[in-house]
Amino acid sequence: MNKASVINWKGMSVIELKAGGYTALIANEIGSNVIRLHDDRNGIEFFRHTADVTPEIIKESPEVWGLPNLYLPNRFADGILKTSDAVYHLPVNEKAPYNNHIHFILQKRSHTVVDFFADDEKSVAKTEYIFDENDEMYQYLPIKFKAEFCFTLSEGGLEHRVKFTNLSNVMMPMSLATHTAINSPFVDGGFEQDIRVRVPISEKWVLNERCLPTGKILPLDDYDNEYKKGTKCPVLVNIDNDMYSADSMDRYGRKFHGIIMIDKSQGKGISYEVSKEYNFWIIWNDKGFNGYFCPEPMTAMIDAPNLDMSREKTGYCEVAPGESYEAWQKFSTLK
Repeated sequence: MNKASVINWKGMSVIELKAGGYTALIANEIGSNVIRLHDDRNGIEFFRHTADVTPEIIKESPEVWGLPNLYLPNRFADGILKTSDAVYHLPVNEKAPYNNHIHFILQKRSHTVVDFFADDEKSVAKTEYIFDENDEMYQYLPIKFKAEFCFTLSEGGLEHRVKFTNLSNVMMPMSLATHTAINSPFVDGGFEQDIRVRVPISEKWVLNERCLPTGKILPLDDYDNEYKKGTKCPVLVNIDNDMYSADSMDRYGRKFHGIIMIDKSQGKGISYEVSKEYNFWIIWNDKGFNGYFCPEPMTAMIDAPNLDMSREKTGYCEVAPGESYEAWQKFSTLK
């Protein structure tokens, strides 16, 4: 029986969804983060999860647990963000030698629960956050907006939809990502060395020592093609921000814009599909020995609004006053 309810998880109120053999926990108090997604039938722990993790631990570093929602993700050089009608100065919160602003604030804020319900086909939760003068970061980015999140759990897995609406009278910079933290190993009883990822990519972006784009874009080499062929093990080595333009792969007779993760020993895996708005993948694994890795889909390149490149190349766009921007992601067990 499908279920949607508010439960107490280790002292914090979260929304629990049950449907299609999956269980999801959505922490609206930590940026509408899906802090757990589990396939109860097949024994798959999608997102980074440990038995002893607590709300306090996640709140200390929400970017490396579950499915953190990032608006203005990754880095902006010296905190500068140039739009078509203004220049904003975000606080430099990444110390030398980086001297960047990183990740803004959406993943750290407590969001409002709008609705949750279940029917014969699915369980659904909806949350939102309104960014306005009540947020301390508004002084740096005085653009009022509403972020809406809809989580749908069913036999098809978890669908994560976002909608951002510009409530201001100026142009709103748009760049989205999730700092998706995949559990390693993700199969119950599995081993990290058996994990392989397949990431359809087309070209590699070179980053400098500040993790900013140099403007140099390279064809894929043998290392990069391990992602494309599905032979890359994303843990037990240090993967430090491998940055790529996204491509698609053919699956079941259709174009699949996403990645696949497999436990080659057990034959079980994860399908991670994203909407066409996500133009890039960046792979990071916190040095490779901490029980997780992050394949992060991004709609725009790092520091995109400041790059001397076309918007078509960087993925950067802006949302006009009163207009909205939407994107989605889907997680399911490979069948």
